Amino acid sequence: MQIIKHPKKNEWSRLLKRPALDAGSLEASVTNILHQVKASGDEALKRFSTIYDKVSVDELLVSKEEMMAAVDAVSTELKEAIALAKKNIETFHQQQLFPVEKIETMPGIFCWRKTVAIQKVGLYIPGGTAPLFSTILMLSIPAKIAGCKEIIICTPPGKDGKVHAAILYTAHLLGISKVFKTGGAQAIAAMAYGTETIPQVYKIFGPGNQYVTCAKQLVQKEGVAIDMPAGPSEVCVMADDTANASFIAADLLSQAEHGADSQVLLVSTSETMINDVLSETAKQLELLPRKEFAAKALENSKAILLKDVNEMIDLVNEYAAEHLIISCKDDEQIAEQIINAGSVFLGNYSPESVGDYASGTNHTLPTNGYAKAYSGVSVDSFVKKITYQKLTEEGLQHIGKAVEVMAMAEGLEAHAEAVRVRYGPL
Repeated sequence: MQIIKHPKKNEWSRLLKRPALDAGSLEASVTNILHQVKASGDEALKRFSTIYDKVSVDELLVSKEEMMAAVDAVSTELKEAIALAKKNIETFHQQQLFPVEKIETMPGIFCWRKTVAIQKVGLYIPGGTAPLFSTILMLSIPAKIAGCKEIIICTPPGKDGKVHAAILYTAHLLGISKVFKTGGAQAIAAMAYGTETIPQVYKIFGPGNQYVTCAKQLVQKEGVAIDMPAGPSEVCVMADDTANASFIAADLLSQAEHGADSQVLLVSTSETMINDVLSETAKQLELLPRKEFAAKALENSKAILLKDVNEMIDLVNEYAAEHLIISCKDDEQIAEQIINAGSVFLGNYSPESVGDYASGTNHTLPTNGYAKAYSGVSVDSFVKKITYQKLTEEGLQHIGKAVEVMAMAEGLEAHAEAVRVRYGPL
């Protein structure tokens, strides 16, 4: 990690840039994949599996036999852990439902809003080097609570041509039978356009690498909704001299191990703390099975020394982290001043890993600074809000003149006439 001491504010934007592929070549490559899947469907998906995943896929749909074999293969210990996470996630997200409330804005004028589930949704579940079965919990549970009628999953197969057992077990536990063996940008294309095997959906969810994120953004231009631009994972840690260097090092590495394009950021008012954290990070890195991924991510990461808490808050709000850990004395007070973050973890005993798996909040969050404008996934992500209004004759009498005057002022005579025709000029 690069150490930067007391940078000037006009340098922050440059320092806080995420690692990224060349945008032009990335979009050209992804556009080509989208076009081929749109034109050739299943054949293109199988071809891309051979090219990118180095595996031959005969049947894209996971069979019932594969699903049940996976259920048997998952250990009792992992099943119990998944059950605990499922319960907490359900408890948290269930509270996001609200009853319909009719509002009488004027006598005889009633307005209300109704929540309606999106009928068909597609979930992208990263696989490959890290099969993220936890993402199924994070996406399927709010989708089920919202009432989505059709939920499908696309996930890349392993080198053996099979989907990881924990992914299939979690899908089975949540009642999702349509799981397809395809990953990357081609999976996004399949869900956006539909193929002979994979049904088209109305909205696509799930994190992924820069190819997946680019594909989601491109299909959105064609009218397919997406949850958010959720790319490579990232964490920012705010630390003062009350923090625990060992804990922080572990938190930084927990995100760095996602992949080489992940980024971690340490912001502190204590130079001693920064040095202690970097020392701990080096020690812990050597013990990680995925240390090559983590080491590469650390090359793109920074530790920034700032003069005081207020400067830390300003920089963190500018960064807009996917995950923000506040390891400071007045963590809750500081948190009240955070306006840009996907999810916030307070104190020395709230590791980001808990939010990734089992505390109850959602781990599908905006990355790459999008937390300035986007929220993480929730039940709201899987629904539409339709507004209604009903007027009595008395209600129209109350409001008609205002509508007529406003319509005439805009030069829209037919709008005014739609009021007049019901009872004559006011």
